[in-house]
Amino acid sequence: MLIAKLVSSVWATRKAESLNGLKFMLAEVIDGTKAGQRFIVVDIISAGIGDRVIVCTGSSARRMLGDDDIPVDAVVIGIVDDDCNLG
Repeated sequence: MLIAKLVSSVWATRKAESLNGLKFMLAEVIDGTKAGQRFIVVDIISAGIGDRVIVCTGSSARRMLGDDDIPVDAVVIGIVDDDCNLG
């Protein structure tokens, strides 16, 4: 899992049918050795731009969506409270 900050929304007018209805966002890692790295996440908990979030990656991310065959690498699974000392 990673701690990241949501930077912006990502829209794709054409995408794989299995991705329809998913909310995509650009996230930037804010803690650890990957700090500064940006990647696209699927937001299933209605987080917003500027939120610090917990991101699950890999096959665990696909399980959060209930489908191991969906082409997703990263899913937002939690919003970090403001009083944490992260990033």
